[in-house]
Amino acid sequence: MPTVSLSTSKPTTARADVLILGIRGDDDKGDLAETLDLLGFTGEKGQVVTFPSAGLTKAPLVVAVALPAEPTAEDLRRAAARGVKAAKNASSAAVALHPAGVDEVEAIAEGLALGSYTYETYKTKKKDAKKKTELATAAILTPFARQTTAATAVERAATVAAAVNAARDWVNTPPGDKRPADLAESFAAHAGNDVKVSIWDEKRLAKEKCGGILGVGLGSDSPPRLLTLSYEPAAAVSHLALVGKGITFDSGGLSIKPGASMQTMKLDMAGAAAVVAATVAIARLGLPIKVTAYACIAENMPSGRATRPGDVLTMRSGATVEVHNTDAEGRLVLADGLALAAETKPDRIVDVATLTGACMVALGQLTTGVLGNDETLSDTVLAASKAAGESMWPLPITEEMKGIVTSSSIADLRQHNPKSYGGTLFAASFLREFVGDIPWAHLDIAGPSFNEGSAYDYTPVGGTGSGVRTLVKLATELAGVK
Repeated sequence: MPTVSLSTSKPTTARADVLILGIRGDDDKGDLAETLDLLGFTGEKGQVVTFPSAGLTKAPLVVAVALPAEPTAEDLRRAAARGVKAAKNASSAAVALHPAGVDEVEAIAEGLALGSYTYETYKTKKKDAKKKTELATAAILTPFARQTTAATAVERAATVAAAVNAARDWVNTPPGDKRPADLAESFAAHAGNDVKVSIWDEKRLAKEKCGGILGVGLGSDSPPRLLTLSYEPAAAVSHLALVGKGITFDSGGLSIKPGASMQTMKLDMAGAAAVVAATVAIARLGLPIKVTAYACIAENMPSGRATRPGDVLTMRSGATVEVHNTDAEGRLVLADGLALAAETKPDRIVDVATLTGACMVALGQLTTGVLGNDETLSDTVLAASKAAGESMWPLPITEEMKGIVTSSSIADLRQHNPKSYGGTLFAASFLREFVGDIPWAHLDIAGPSFNEGSAYDYTPVGGTGSGVRTLVKLATELAGVK
């Protein structure tokens, strides 16, 4: 991740390996107009062209990125990322995207940090191979460079981007290297001294009657864990509880998935990664809001010990649940986490999970579904997601789902919808049973948490860090910080 600074230099005089130049129309082309026209630069959305500056700028290379006439913060965030990706082998960049305010400076800084992410932990390189130069520094050219608020915005962007990139790293880690105990320890190490950390092993989980997490983890020879993070500043104005699904690998259990469907199931802990990364970022930003986060971690595997369809689990809340499909395990671990969160009487609860394929059917691969029991909280989450630049959309928990969730003939609740319709709504209705009357929102990130296609803008291949920016923005809004 490059070190980002601010500068009042003009685009033509800034010294760097590359100039990333935003073009909003013909007026922005200046002395580069002839070159841009020859290269076929029309300003079409997303367009990028790279060419030698031929002495027209101090930077030997120019990356021109198209911008709309009045770009949003998200437009600038994506443009900055596109510029970074095009600036191959440059170690320094000057970034002239013409921000109109400090918020836009922050968005550009985020785009630079997010767009430069790569995951090469498991790549081996030949000794004689030429190592690619990585972008080390980037200077945002802006008249706000000497303002304290702008410097603070850049620092905030670095903290948030580092959190997103941490979540990406966890999701990208192969499942054999992040089994439940390993992932819990990695989460704890990341938290450092910024927040208090507690880890419950299988014995403590049994003592605390967390039957959902234990039931999902029964089939694995790597027992489950529950990690709790606590950040409690002295002047906290509110208490936000976060709960994340942390299935380190999802085989489907005895309701086993087809082989092809397992290939990317290392992603099934993306919700836990999001709440842990966001909580640590909130603490490092010093926001005046109490946050308690629960990462519900298990490996869903088939074995002679595994939970069977037809089994009944007793959850932390005391409710009994009839299991119908062991591949619908996320709601079981979340139920215990939500019950624990509700016991602390927070002002609000938000859970994040790669929960249902049905949400991808409804909203596609790029949009998170938002469901809950409180319209005001859902609206606040959606507003935070828009400000953060993450695509989210509201879905209802329809009235008939309550009757289906409580339709088991032998237990209080049934775990899985007997019909193939409304899977996301049923899952959210099931989770609602464990939060009581506390305002609660559920974020289903099944689609946007993992990118199986090519990298684009600031979205890399693999783990995306989905949800982290929205959670931080939500905490910022709830804390009343401008």
